[in-house]
Amino acid sequence: MNSQSLQQLYQEQLIKAGVEIQKARQASQILSVKEFQLIGDIWPEWETILAQANCKEFVTEQLIKLENHCSVYSLSKRLIDLIGALIGLGILSIIIIPIAIAIKLDSPGDVFYSQIRCGLKGKPFKIWKFRTMVANADQQKYLIENEVEGQLFKNKNDPRVTRVGKFLRSTSLDEFPQFWNVFRGEMSLVGTRPPHPEEVCQYQNHHYQRLVVKPGMTGEWQVNGRSSIKNFEEVVKMDLKYQQKWSPIYDLKLILNTIIVVFRAKGAY
Repeated sequence: MNSQSLQQLYQEQLIKAGVEIQKARQASQILSVKEFQLIGDIWPEWETILAQANCKEFVTEQLIKLENHCSVYSLSKRLIDLIGALIGLGILSIIIIPIAIAIKLDSPGDVFYSQIRCGLKGKPFKIWKFRTMVANADQQKYLIENEVEGQLFKNKNDPRVTRVGKFLRSTSLDEFPQFWNVFRGEMSLVGTRPPHPEEVCQYQNHHYQRLVVKPGMTGEWQVNGRSSIKNFEEVVKMDLKYQQKWSPIYDLKLILNTIIVVFRAKGAY
C-alpha cells in the first residue's frame, strides 16, 4: 500500500473517530509510511485497519482463485477443535493467575500480548499469547539479527525475551491463550503457522496455498521442526505436506506428537 493510499485510509478513520475534516486531512498529510505503521503503538485498532487494507490487495489478486481445503468444511475437525479448546481453556483458567503474577514480577507491561495474523484466505485476526518479551519488543526488532532465511524472524538468544518468557516458550505455556482463538473459529488445533500480514505481502505464488486452511496452534512445523527450522521454504513444504495428508485421524496423531514434543521441550525458543 503506497503513501497516498495510507493517507486516505488514515484520514477516513480519523473522521469516523470524530476528528474535524480539516484536522484529519492535515494529520494524514504530514505522516510518512513508517509513521503510519507506528500509529498502531498508540492506536491498537489501526493495526487491524491497516492489516485489513493490505490483505484486500493480495486476497483479490491471489487467493480469490484458490479453493478452501476440504478440512475447512469438516465437522469432525471442528468437533476436535471445540473439545480441545474447552480442555485448553479449562487448564488456562487454572494456570493464568500464577503465570500473570510471574510475568508482572519479572518485567513491567501487560500479561497478554496480541498481534494481527492472517487466517483462512488471508482474513486478519488478533492472536493472543502470554507476553514473553519486554514491553517495547516490537520497536526493538530492527536491532536484532534474524537467524533464519525468508519471511520468518527468529533469534535463538533474542535479548528481548524475559526470564519468565524463556520458560513459557520452552514449555509452550505462552500459547495457551490461543485456545480462545480456536474456540472462536479463527484458528484450529492443527493447521499451518499463522503468518503476519507483512509476511504475506512478500509471498510468491506458491506460498498462497498455505492460506486455504485455518492456521493452527500446532502442525507439521511444530512436531517436526519447531524453532530448529532455519528456512521459510521448509515451513511451506511442511504446511503443504499437511494439506496432502490431512484427515481427522492425522490431526489427532499430530496433537499427540505435539504433546510429546512439548514435554521434551524439544526445539523451542
